[in-house]
Amino acid sequence: MKIDGDSVTRTDDADPGGSDVTIVVCSSCRDETGSDIRPSAGQRLGESTTHAARNTTIHVRQVECLGNCRRRLSAAIIRDGSWSYVFGDLTPDSGPDLIAGAELFATSTDGILPWRGRPDSLKRGLVARIPPIDLLKDPS
Repeated sequence: MKIDGDSVTRTDDADPGGSDVTIVVCSSCRDETGSDIRPSAGQRLGESTTHAARNTTIHVRQVECLGNCRRRLSAAIIRDGSWSYVFGDLTPDSGPDLIAGAELFATSTDGILPWRGRPDSLKRGLVARIPPIDLLKDPS
């Protein structure tokens, strides 16, 4: 890996047979009404994302809580050695958008999810961009 400013250039092939991108979906997220209905809106987003990931190399995982409750349905797109992205304000049907973003991210050579080509829900819903550990600097 080569680090230059905010970009990370991958110099290894972490998973040459497939994608090293994972989508993490918050399964405990509720819809805008706050309903306790099961399956929850987050579980439905997880199902939508898993369904959209069929025939791709994108990994989909679920977690109980991403702690982004004010932005409702949330998911993260992560890739080893790259920036990680947290999104909110998603819908139970946002799975295809998450997969489109993850596929775009998988082709990135600088470790950054490109803005151009990103689905609108991932442009509007961006909550945070988290740097890879190798980019962090010690305080002076």
